[in-house]
Amino acid sequence: MTEAFYLENKIALITGGASGIGAATSRELGRAGAHVIIADLNLPAAESLAAELPNSRALKMDVTDSASIALALDSVPRLDILVNNAGIGLVGDIAHTSEQDFDRVMRVNVNSVFLVTQAALPLLLATRGSIVNIGSVAGSVGVKQRFAYCASKGAVQAMTRQIAVDYPKELRANCIAPGTVQTPFVEGYLDKYHSHEKEKVRAELVARQPIGRLGTPEDIASMVRYLCSREAEFINGAVLTIDGGWTAA
Repeated sequence: MTEAFYLENKIALITGGASGIGAATSRELGRAGAHVIIADLNLPAAESLAAELPNSRALKMDVTDSASIALALDSVPRLDILVNNAGIGLVGDIAHTSEQDFDRVMRVNVNSVFLVTQAALPLLLATRGSIVNIGSVAGSVGVKQRFAYCASKGAVQAMTRQIAVDYPKELRANCIAPGTVQTPFVEGYLDKYHSHEKEKVRAELVARQPIGRLGTPEDIASMVRYLCSREAEFINGAVLTIDGGWTAA
C-alpha cells in the first residue's frame, strides 16, 4: 500500500471517541487502515459508531478513574496509537470559577491525560507508539472567560513536551491545538450560555478566526492521522496549531 499517511494494522485507542473530534478521528484512522478502539463513557454511542467502522470496537472508559482505565486496557494486548481527546469546557473568569468546577475541569482535561497515558505506557513503549493529545489554542493564549479551561490546556501542552523529553527514542508525543471547532461541545456552550442569542455569538466565534469559518472535526482528525504516520516520524514534542489563523492575527 503506497497511500500517504497509511496506518495499516496499527491499533489506535481514542478517548472520548464517540462524538465530535473523537468520532471524526475514529473514522479517519479507520480509513487509514488502523484498528480503532473507541473509548467513551457513553458506551451505546461508542458501540453505534463502532458498528459503522471496519476493524473497530467500543470500550467503556471513565478517563478520570484509574480503575475504569485499567479494566478497559485489560482487553487491549497491543497499542500503537493513543489519542487523548476526552475533555470538557467551563465558562468563567478567576473570580467566578468555583473550586469544585476548577477541580472538575482539571480531572477531565488534565488528570485523564496523566492516568490514561500512564496506564497505556507499557503498551506504547513495546511498539514505539505515538501519543496525540488534543489541546487547544487556549493553552497558548488567554481566552476571555476561560480561566480553568486555559489552565487545563496549558497543562496538556506541558505534559506533551515533558513526555517527549523523557522518552525521545522510545515513543512520540505531540499535541494538536485547535481553535474553535464545530462540535457538540460548541453547541452545548451556545445552548447553555447564549440560548437567546445563539446566532450572534456563533458569528462572533467565526469572526475571531481570520479564515472566516469554524474548524471541523475532520480538520483535526486529518492532523491526527498525519502525526501517527510514518511520514511524521521526525515530529516529537510539538504543539501544532490548527486555528484558521486565530493566534497569528
